[in-house]
Parts: sequence; structure tokens; C-alpha cells
Amino acid sequence: MKYVIITLKILVILILITLISAFFYYNHLKPTYKGNLKIANLKEQTDVYFDDIGVPHIYAKNQEDAYRTLGYVHAQDRLWQMELIRRIGAGRLSEILGKNLIETDKFFLTMGIDANAEKTIQQLDKNSKAYILSQAYLDGINQFIDNGPTPIEYTLVGVEKEHFTLKDIYNVYGYMSFSFAMAHKTDPFISQLEQRLDKAYIDELVLDPTDKTTMIPIFNLEGNQQTEFITKLDKIMKNLPVSPFIGSNSWVIGPEKTASGKVIFCNDPHIKYSQPAVWYQSHIVCPDYELYNFNLALTPFPLLAHNRKYAYGLTMFENDDIDFYAEKVSESNPLQYKVGEELKNFKIIEKTIKVKGEDDVTFKVKSSIHGPIMNDFIGFEKNKNPIAMDWIYTKFKNEMLGLTYKISHASNLDDFKKGVSKLVAPGLNVMYGDAQDNIAWFAGGKLYNHQQKVNTKHILNGANGLDDKLTYIDFKDNPKSINPTWDYVYSANNQPNKIMDSLLYPGYYLPEDRAKRITDKLTNLTNISTNEMKSLITDVTSSKVPDLVKIIAVNINEEKLSKNELIALKILRSWKGNFDLQGVAPTIYTKFKYLYLKNVFKDELGEDGFNKLLETHIVKKQYNKQLQEGFSVWNDDISTDAIEDKQQIITKSFKEAVKQLENQLGKMISKWTWDKVHTVEHEHPIGSKVASLRKYFNVGPFPINGTNEVLNNQIFTINEEGIYKVTAGPSSRRIIDFNDVENSMAIIPTGQSGNVFSKHYKDQAQKFVNGEFVKMLLNKDSIQVSKDKLVLMPK
Repeated sequence: MKYVIITLKILVILILITLISAFFYYNHLKPTYKGNLKIANLKEQTDVYFDDIGVPHIYAKNQEDAYRTLGYVHAQDRLWQMELIRRIGAGRLSEILGKNLIETDKFFLTMGIDANAEKTIQQLDKNSKAYILSQAYLDGINQFIDNGPTPIEYTLVGVEKEHFTLKDIYNVYGYMSFSFAMAHKTDPFISQLEQRLDKAYIDELVLDPTDKTTMIPIFNLEGNQQTEFITKLDKIMKNLPVSPFIGSNSWVIGPEKTASGKVIFCNDPHIKYSQPAVWYQSHIVCPDYELYNFNLALTPFPLLAHNRKYAYGLTMFENDDIDFYAEKVSESNPLQYKVGEELKNFKIIEKTIKVKGEDDVTFKVKSSIHGPIMNDFIGFEKNKNPIAMDWIYTKFKNEMLGLTYKISHASNLDDFKKGVSKLVAPGLNVMYGDAQDNIAWFAGGKLYNHQQKVNTKHILNGANGLDDKLTYIDFKDNPKSINPTWDYVYSANNQPNKIMDSLLYPGYYLPEDRAKRITDKLTNLTNISTNEMKSLITDVTSSKVPDLVKIIAVNINEEKLSKNELIALKILRSWKGNFDLQGVAPTIYTKFKYLYLKNVFKDELGEDGFNKLLETHIVKKQYNKQLQEGFSVWNDDISTDAIEDKQQIITKSFKEAVKQLENQLGKMISKWTWDKVHTVEHEHPIGSKVASLRKYFNVGPFPINGTNEVLNNQIFTINEEGIYKVTAGPSSRRIIDFNDVENSMAIIPTGQSGNVFSKHYKDQAQKFVNGEFVKMLLNKDSIQVSKDKLVLMPK
């Protein structure tokens, strides 16, 4: 008995020691929001007040101290996010995540982001303010690495921390630029369709403003090459552990339309959901400078920001800045290719990838005059016609650091415009409003011309010399609008106006649904207040769906409808197109939409081709066009002897939709509410891979209102299952009223911190789902009442 008691005492002591150790470990890993810290290279004491949502308000005597402090606090909340995003463009994911990411690393090394970063850094002016402040920011990050706790992700994955450099920042810019592009999904797919289908099918697809012209024939690629290429790209994009950029809304209202007589600025960029959230908020206050920032991981200067003088934000331009060229390899020498009658040598560079737990992988990157050969990672011997990627990002001097500094330190509209003019890629719609009653929209990015009949949605002919770029367009001729007479500017990834009054610039633009909703509302509204803008930025009503439903209803043959089918049809007919959580019509409509697209396209495209179509922007425009037009060659089901028409396809799809919903959700239609099928979960890279850690690292799932292409743009791919897991949407919502700038509002999807032990890891998540906002504090008195004050002192 004596030994049992002793054993129990030892066990109790061990348990207590374990609990105490866990408690101290837990508290050690939490971000430091209060107290005193000594920082090297700091000139003077800097005070940081963390507000109720964890935003650091940095009060410094000079900008270098402010940016050094920003680097430190940004790192303590988001170091793991920084670690992942710096590795994508550099081809270094396999080094920490293993062999499954080798193909991803090969792809990004082949694209040349890392090489472009090295070249750019050699050309930087080391005396510029942008360079000096960036180095201060990096110094703050690296001091946290040296002196702060190691985030738990490093321990779980088994990664050693290492310092960050300016090259890492440029690799982030490169990844950001690439992730905006749709060409890598669309161009090979369209070329593949052209070789599989008759011209009549292609002519009906919504591809481009110039799609009615006669195209120069594309270079003939073998079908299996294109299939392999597309499959590889799909896998690479789906394996990325950091969010790609997708769409966005923004509008800026001039003083004549607002109740206060001052500018109101609204913006919500659409990005793939993740945990931590994409943007990190901060507020810098110096004697000569103040700005409220939304920074991407590992970027010193924000892409979204405001102060008392001006505000700016962005949407994705969706312009076409990637062209694919099929090169004609010499029959006598596989290391040469033809350009006209001339033979040129491929440029070949050897690259090495470090792989966790495996031997290093060495491979060769081959390039033509059009850019790197992007399907070489499939295997050169398979590629009789290698495909080169001509990407505007790597063609010109990279000024991302300087231009982001310039727009974040602009003194007026003209100064801001000069900064935007330096943008090469990604193409961005940059939105602007200020306290001097100016509003503006600029389409930023280096645009160019091809010959009139070249369709850049295809894989082009690298050998004929006719498909190459002709001229580059000066920024002054880019689409823009400055203080228009209608008193608002907007962008929703829609086709912009003509360039130089003649050219509709090619791109991967989204349908007009969101743009139409914005213009319908803003055209008719006067005396606009921020309350109305809160309703509009979270609006879930489609501008197009009610008209489409009328077309659907009139084409349904009601003679043989069941009781539930008649009820479902009645619900659709009375629906206003609003995607609310308790609505039944959204569930019926979305199921119908999938089945209609499937019945129209799958017989010609096959399972794989149909699924790829669903992942492109083409399908969003094509769906509207398909319903609105009468005859379509796509309507006929080629697997049957009969020739099906539009009415038969719509009726069949509707009946199948009701049947499938009965099987999925039961016979009682009132139970088919949108909240049962439409949810969002913000996935952490570890929570998404390790099931046992999901509840600790992931945030959600939550039922969420909205859908694709409404202003509250909750993005998902429609599917057979009928469960719609939202993967992307507003990465932030901001409303800035220059009549009351200190009470401007914002929200992000989860929380300010990426540290799972922080109280700010997910404290905005439910507010975001509910459509609520929190203040972006500028008022010093309101900020400095915070109990969370961190004082940084010179070491």
C-alpha cells in the first residue's frame, strides 16, 4: 500500500509539472501586447498601443523606428505566414513540406520569380527612402526571429528559423503578381477545346471582346501535351499553402452624391480564404507621416491604406498579361527552335531544389525569347512543341517596392498617379479618394498590342513571328476615370472602357453582375451615408438572377411536373434574387445551375473537361449567355439520337434538381435553406492537412450568406454534391467617410493575429459572417486608453 501511495504522489507531481510546463509554454508563445522590450538599432523610444482587435498603433519619432517596430510586431503575429509566402516564388516549399511540393517548386523556379528578384535587387538605389525603410522593416522581423518565441508551426513542421531579406519581399511580389493571372488556367484549356471540337462550338463561347474576328490558326499541339500541362497546373495551384488573389469590388463616391458633401471610399478585395487572414492592419504615426495600413505578409508598404488626407485600395484588373507560345523545335537539334527562318538556341540553366527528408532535386530550366518553357517539368523528351510563358512581370524593371512606397507616401492625387504609373504587373484597378473631394480610378499595369486578329486566349505560334507583341501602351492611355460628372468611380473586375477610343483590352473579366448592382444603386442614390454603404458592401442580391429565373421559368414544361416540382417553380418565380441564409430559392437555383451546365457541356467536354470549365471565368459569362440565347449547338446531347433544344435541357435540369434535393435534404422543401449547403471555413495550412489539429488551427465552419457574383461575393465551385464550401471572398471590407474619417470602418474574415494562442486569432470571424464592422481608430485619445501598451526602447 505504501508503494502505491508513493507512486500516486509521483504521478500527481508529474502531472502538475506537465500542466505547469504547458501553461508557461502556452503563455510564452503568445504575442507580447504589453510591457517593455529593448530593440537594437532603434533611435528613440517607440510606443505601440494594441486596440480591441489587436491592431498595433505605432507612435514613433521617425519613420525608420516606425518601420522597424512594424516589422517586429508584424512578425510576432504572422511569422509563419511570412515563412510560407516567401518560399513559394523562391521554389523552397519542398525544403520544409516534403516531396509532394517538388512539382510546385519546379513550376515557380521555372517561371523566374526568384531570378527576377535577384536581378532587381542589384539595380535598387540603396539611398532611397523605400530601400532604407524596407531594411528597417526587415531588421524588426529578424530581431523578433532572434529574440522572440518560435511559433508553434515551426516546431510541428520541424523548420529552423532564418532571417528574411529584401529578396524575400520581391518573391512575395512575384507570387502576388502570378496569383492574379487567369491565363494559366484558361489559355491551354481553350487551345485544347479548339483541337477537340468543331468551330461552331468555339464560336459560341464568350472568350474575348474580339472573339468574332477570324483567328490566325494556332500552332498544332498534341492533345496529351495540353492535358498533362493543364493537369499539372491544376495540381500546383491547389497545393499552394498561401492564398491566391481572385477578384474584388470597389467604389468611390464624390461629394455631390453624399449626405455630408465629402468623399466616401469603399473597397473589398476578393482573395482565397485562409487562416491567418491575408491582410495585417497597422497604424503608423510619426511627426512627418501617418497612415492606417493593410499589409500583405512580408511587405513593408501597404496596398490598401488611408489617413485623414486620402484613401486607396484595389481590385484585380483581370487583364491578360501572360501569353503562351508553342515553340517549333528544330528537327535536327532539340536544343534549338525556329523563329521565322532563323534557328535560335534555348537558354538552359540548372536549378536545385532541397527536399525535406530526401536527396536534392536538380533540373534544367530552358527558355526561349518568349520566356521559360513551362511544361519542361513534365519532361523535355515528351515535348515536341514546348510551351513558353511570356509574362509581362519579368519583361520590365520591377519597381514594386518603389511604387508601393510612393502611393503610401503620396502628397496629392498627381503624386499618387505617378506611383501607379510604375506598375507593370499584376494588373490592378487602383481606387482613390481624398479630403479635397477628388475621386479616381486607374487601371495600372503594362499593357500591350498584338496584331488585330491574334487571340491571346489561345496558345500562340512562337515560330511565325506574327503572334509576338507589337507595341507597349503608355500609361496615359490606360483606362481611367478622374472626377467624372456622374460623381462616382467603381470597379468589379468587369471589362473596362476602351483604350484610345478603339481597343477593348483583352482579359479574363468577370460578368457584369456586380458592376451592374453597383451602378444601379449609385446612379439612383443621393444623400448617401455610410449606413447605406454598409448595406451595399454586404449586399447579397443578384442584379442578373431575377431575369435569368424568368427565362428558366418560361422554358419549363409544366405538364408533367410533380407536386414538389410545382412548389419549387413557384418559389423561384417569386424570388427577388437574394441569397439569404434562410432562403430556399438559392438552394434550388444553384442546384439547377450546376445541372443545367452539366447537361449542356459535359457530353462534349467529358468529365475532366467539364470540371476544368467550371474553374475558369468563361463559365460565369457563358451561363448567362447560354440561357439568354435561343438556339445553341451545345444544347444537343451528342450521346442521344434525338436533337435536344433549350426547353428540353432546362426542363430536364429543373426536374433533376428537385429530385436530387429531395434525396439530399428531404421531401419538405421548406427545409432546403441556404444555410444547410453554403458554409465557409478558414483553413490554416496545418489545420487543413492534419485532421486532429483542424479544430485548433482552422476557423469555422460557419453558414454564410451571399454567393458567386453578388457584392458579398462568396466564391465556390458549383458541384454535383450540392454542398458549397466557400473558398474565397472579401479579404477585408473598408468604408472611409472623409466627413468622419476617425470613425471609418473595416472588418477582416478571422482576426488580426496568425498566432493560434492569441486572443485576436479569430475574434472578428463571427462579426465578419454577420456583416458587422469595427472602427479603424485614428483618434489618439481613443487609441491610448488601451491597456495593451508595448514600449520599445533602444538597446
